[in-house]
Amino acid sequence: MKLKKGDKVLIIAGQDKGKQGTISKILMKSERVILEGEGLGKVKKHVKPSQANPDGGIMDIEKPIHVSNVMLMDQKAKKPTRVGYKTITKKVKKQDVETKVRYAKKSGEVLD
Repeated sequence: MKLKKGDKVLIIAGQDKGKQGTISKILMKSERVILEGEGLGKVKKHVKPSQANPDGGIMDIEKPIHVSNVMLMDQKAKKPTRVGYKTITKKVKKQDVETKVRYAKKSGEVLD
């Protein structure tokens, strides 16, 4: 998965299309993310009365969004972008060390 916790993303599909939020949790098995932001990923659920909730009614609950429905926001270009990987050579203690980093394809800026 190319997204990480703390990334700023734009929702590109669904009822919250066009809104921005920050990833607060990633669910790797189901390939979904939970976003923090005002009302992002919230759905209404009808709940029957129970001992814990004697009134029942309609509750707002937070649902995860599939990764394919969000896109990373490029901080430099202020637009959504795809994510790629490239290797960068760094000098550490007089040795060349290659590290794999994420970068925004729109601006070419390194994300990590």
